[in-house]
Order: sequence, then structure tokens, then C-alpha cells
Amino acid sequence: MVRDYDIVIIGTGAGGGTLAYGLRGTGARVLLIERGDYLPQEPENWDPEAVFVHDRYKADETWLDKHGNRFRPGIHYFVGGNTKVYGAALPRMRAEDFDALEHEGGTSPAWPIDYSDLASYYARAEKIYRVHADPHEDPTEPPRSEEPPYQAVPHEPYVADLSDRLRRQGLHPFHLPLGIDLRPGGRCIRCKTCDGFACRELAKSDADVSCVRPALERDEVDLMTRAFAVRLKTDVSGRRIASVDVERDGERFEVRADRFVVSCGAVNSAALLLRSGEDGALANASGQVGRNYMMHNNTALVAVDPFRRNTSVFQKTLAVNDFYLHGADWPYPMGNLQLVGKVQAPMLAAARPRVPMLFLRFLARRSVDWWVMSEDLPNPNNQVTLTAGATIQVHWSPNNRVAHRRLIDAAAEMMRAAGYPFVFTETMGVATNSHQCGTLRFGDDPAASVLDPYCRAHDIANLYVVDASVFPSSSAVNPALTIAAMALRVADHFKNTA
Repeated sequence: MVRDYDIVIIGTGAGGGTLAYGLRGTGARVLLIERGDYLPQEPENWDPEAVFVHDRYKADETWLDKHGNRFRPGIHYFVGGNTKVYGAALPRMRAEDFDALEHEGGTSPAWPIDYSDLASYYARAEKIYRVHADPHEDPTEPPRSEEPPYQAVPHEPYVADLSDRLRRQGLHPFHLPLGIDLRPGGRCIRCKTCDGFACRELAKSDADVSCVRPALERDEVDLMTRAFAVRLKTDVSGRRIASVDVERDGERFEVRADRFVVSCGAVNSAALLLRSGEDGALANASGQVGRNYMMHNNTALVAVDPFRRNTSVFQKTLAVNDFYLHGADWPYPMGNLQLVGKVQAPMLAAARPRVPMLFLRFLARRSVDWWVMSEDLPNPNNQVTLTAGATIQVHWSPNNRVAHRRLIDAAAEMMRAAGYPFVFTETMGVATNSHQCGTLRFGDDPAASVLDPYCRAHDIANLYVVDASVFPSSSAVNPALTIAAMALRVADHFKNTA
């Protein structure tokens, strides 16, 4: 079976889904290929034990780490990709993140575009993803030409009190930009199961709800679910993709198109190109395919006041960037602090199964819970490869850890000064990869990058990549809004070069 389209997009997450949305109405025949199906709306969506203990929605597959040990990655194969379960934090990257930035652990390289090239696309993405934000609170906020489409999500009283306590320390806490449907008459009910959970109300601004479903309202846009892209095949010249081999429900066939877009996420996009080359990876004249894998330095921090209950339901509304570019007595960037969704006892039990549940409930009711995030610097030896049996192997060793430890210490000191005598931390490993990026970096130099500044492969005329694999650096903020902005920029490029 052979099927023909103008554009084939492989993957429906923040990259592929937003690109399809940006192309709707152009007249181009677009096919979205998604290896998963729609995530069901069901009671288990909001069951912390089902989600965190039994991993109900995680992909049922394992990868290998650098030592050859198997791990189950934080990957979700559904329409909308990982955005179905993300925390909907949608900040812009700082303007400085696009320039070369010196860290204690090395240099974060410059991008081939700067912040001004993405500013208008950020604004468009914020409208599509219904971002609620206040740009006047954070001193590191980059310039913008217009206000966010919706006012920031208000703090609940407990979080508002915490914000005041931090401000009295001379810090600048701000409302975390969030993509939820909290408009007048919107679907959001401000529940406690947003961050890490799927939304039963379809009120989270994920790529499925915000982009894929609106795109499918156009007759020229199709979606093929439960379809695995096996490999891309070039024509006889080797300079163009002719088709993609697809497996679906036991059937194998090829789909042809004029342009192909890979949007599978940093690991799976690299894996697809690695599977597709006749002698090595496809589009790999630079030797960079799969290299420079990054995923942030991530630590969960739980601060406990044993004498005070945390009454918050929707906790994830506060962030701190005072340490983003430097510390008080430290000249190098440290990173971002942001509240996570309110931790519940079964979620703690997933990480600490031997601790009595009674004690975990005591902690969860009295804790405030943070995500501590520092930049992971590109390293060509941190890479994605395939074994002889085509199993994905992620060779990753963390770097920039001195800055990350300083950020953890600063966060702990901040919380103790705010009245929380007990602080517990856990630094994440290779399996916590929700911010993966960097394996197919874009750039001006074909010898040092896989893609050009419009995300087209240097070696292949009709092959594009639109996801976080194109990032030359990881910054220290959530990548989803930047992925969406990049997708809209590529959509405009397609319109101008049709």
C-alpha cells in the first residue's frame, strides 16, 4: 500500500502537533503519523497510584543506559506526545539563553537564531496554548511586544503566603506561566492532578487538545494512529526522502510525500535517523546525529513544616529565577526553581516504597514541593545509539553539577528561612527525561550541525526536524513553548517556500 501527501509529520507532540496546526488552511495535504493512540479519558487519569506506582501511561518499553542496564524511560506514546502528562509550564527561554553563556562547568553554545527571531512566534504559541502569565514580576523575563493572552493563575492562600515569605528575603518570586483553560467558562477546575497526570476534563493545553484536534477539522489534514515509522527511505540520489516505511496493526506499507518532518522527541528522532541510513545514520555528514544529548539537571526538593498543613490543591503557580543567571556570591548561572503539582503520598511511595504510608501522608500534607532545574551542557559523548538489535541506548553522564548543587543549597536555605526546618532532596537520573533535547542540533555550519537554521537537514533537501532535538543548548527552563514557537516558525517557512 502506498499513500501520497504533500507533508508527512512523524509525531504529534509539541513539535509535530503545533506544526500541523500552523499548516492548517494552507491547502497542503498533511499526514500526522503517531505510534500511539488517543489517551483515554478514564478514572485512572487522576489516580496517583495508577499513574506513579503502576506507570499506567508510560510506554511499555525499556532503553539501555551507558552501562548497558535497562531502564524504563519517561516516554508517553499518545496523540499529543508527552504533553498529555506534562505540567503545562510554558515559559519563554531567557534572551541570554540564545547567546553563548559561560557556566562553571563549560560553555553553553549560541543558537543560530536569537530571541528576536522567535519573539513573535512565542506570542502566537502563547495564544494557541492559552498561556496564563504575568511578565512584570520576573527580572529575567525577556522583552515582549504584547501582554500574555491571559492573566496569571492566582496563587492559593498557602502559596501566596509562601510568595510573601520569599519576597521578604529579597527574592523575586513570580507566577509560573501555565497553559490551562482557566478562561471565563473554561474547562479547568484547578484540581490536584495536573502535573504528571492526564487531564480528564481536557483542560490542559496539550498538543492534542490545542493543536492536533483543531488541525484535524480541516479536510486536508489526516492522522494515522498506532503507526510506527520504521525508517525513512531516500531516492536514488540519496539527497531526498522518497518515503517512510510504516508498521500499523501488523501491516507494513510506505507513505510518500514532498516533505518529511521528524518530530518524535530527541531520543526517538535520533533513533529514526539511525535506523534509516544505509551505512550509518541518515543526514549525518557532520557525524552529529545522536550526539549532544541533554535532559537538564533535575532535583525534587520537598520542604516540610511539621506544624502547618499545606492546604493547596493547585500548587504549581510559583517560580523563582533569582539564581538563573548568577548567585548572590557566584558569577555563573545556577538555574530555575518552580513549584510542582502537590505531592500526594502514593507519589512519594513510588520513590520510597519502604517508608510507611502513614509517615508519607504526614509529610505530603505538610510539604511544599519544588523542581530544581539547572542547565545540562552539550557533550558529544552524551549520545543516543542503537545496539545491534536496534535497542535504544542513551549514553549520558551529568555535567555542570557544581552549579546544580549550589542551586539545591540555595533552594534549601531559601526554604529554611521561609519557615521549613526539614528539607529533603532527590536528584534524578537518566530515566527522568521529560526535557530531553539536543541530538540533532541546528546551526549555520554543516560540519558541526545536522540541520540548518530553519530545521532542514543539511544533507537531505526535503527532511526537517521539529522538536527539542534541534536545541544546541538546554537552557534551564521547560522546553515546550520554545518547541511550539520553533514549529510555528517552520510552518511559516513552509508557506514561504511552497
